[in-house]
Amino acid sequence: MADELDLDLVEISAKADPPVCKILDYQKYLYQQKKKAKEMKQNSTKIVIKEIRFGPNTDEHDFQFKLKHAQEFLGEGSKVKASVFFRGRSIQFSDQGEKLLLRFAVELEEYGRAESMPKLEGKRMIMMLAPLKKK
Repeated sequence: MADELDLDLVEISAKADPPVCKILDYQKYLYQQKKKAKEMKQNSTKIVIKEIRFGPNTDEHDFQFKLKHAQEFLGEGSKVKASVFFRGRSIQFSDQGEKLLLRFAVELEEYGRAESMPKLEGKRMIMMLAPLKKK
């Protein structure tokens, strides 16, 4: 029957009794599978992480400037990685850096939520913020 229709006989399930086969154009079937896979890939969301760096003694103006950038990033749907970088002996002021990051999270509450609390990794204190889901 497949030869008469110029199509292919494709075995669907070999383990079934009797084996299940289907008559179809195999090249067209492969093309449609690739097309579906490509479409699914396009529809998937890509997570972008933007980083904002502070020093332990960041000024108020600089803080507000970086806060505004973080609001834009969260508005776009990107995640924000806020970090305080300690140099030399400034590691002694790690509590200051933690206060700075917590304040940063509180000011951004209406744009995003904190995924993790500030944690010290080497000379950096890091905190992740995720955008709020749009309704």
